[in-house]
Amino acid sequence: MLATQFQTLAGYNAWANRTVYDAAALLSGAECRKDRAAAYFGSILKTLNHLLVVDYLWFPRLNGISPSDLKLDQVLHDDLVELRVAREAEDARIVAQVDALGEAALAADCAFRDTRGKPWTMPVWQILATVFNHETHHRGQVHALLKDAGAEPPSLDLPVYLRSIG
Repeated sequence: MLATQFQTLAGYNAWANRTVYDAAALLSGAECRKDRAAAYFGSILKTLNHLLVVDYLWFPRLNGISPSDLKLDQVLHDDLVELRVAREAEDARIVAQVDALGEAALAADCAFRDTRGKPWTMPVWQILATVFNHETHHRGQVHALLKDAGAEPPSLDLPVYLRSIG
């Protein structure tokens, strides 16, 4: 049952990211890059970069790799189209990785080091819950920033996604 729940969340995460990127694509590049007082990471584009950076930090940990060369505020791509290509590739990889996890793998402990080198151990399911919750948190910020930029923020409700997949 837990495996199905996280497979659903991985699919939802990819869908919600596509939906947010669709809305951001209607803005000019300058609007996406514009620093906004309410943006924790400065802009729509920087917040979307942050989400990708965090995925690049967390998901390798499930394979025993603890990246240490990424910074939470790092801008990987300064162009929304390039960032979207990387985002969609990462989302496809995440969906495949989560789809491959069974109940035993989800319950297993995962040892890793955080970005400061501190050792941690968490069950895989807690890591996934952390990542998907984090994504939702910052997509919510982007949602508000889209409205601030004059765009129509899209619905990101889970039932909307669930209806879209039948």
